[in-house]
Amino acid sequence: MDIRYEYDAPLRAEELSAVFRKSGIKRPYDDLDRLSRMIDCADLTITAWDGEKLVGLARAITDFAYCCYLSDLAVDADYQRQGIGAELVRLLRDRLGDQVSLVLLSAPGAIDYYPRIGFEKSDKAFIIPRAR
Repeated sequence: MDIRYEYDAPLRAEELSAVFRKSGIKRPYDDLDRLSRMIDCADLTITAWDGEKLVGLARAITDFAYCCYLSDLAVDADYQRQGIGAELVRLLRDRLGDQVSLVLLSAPGAIDYYPRIGFEKSDKAFIIPRAR
């Protein structure tokens, strides 16, 4: 299998919905208008493709100077455990450079994954959760 990675490739809400649904990540995959806004307002997206099929993505909000919030890291379950998520993070870090910190909020089921790809656990985060 030859996975192709692209920066800021055109992305449709339906493609994002399918990856979210197949990855197991908790996202509003049935709200295409909201997904469209998530795509349009991201500062940086890196996508993974198997042919014409979107199989993974990293979606980030950043100032490109000091910090970056990795809002989504999702890989289709049929493509997990092949290094796609780690490659998406590596490409994101390459694009951001070493002056930018990378921050994310982990889903409970992924807490053990992130240290394996270079993240350090922090006890300094605070959150005001979304209402819906």
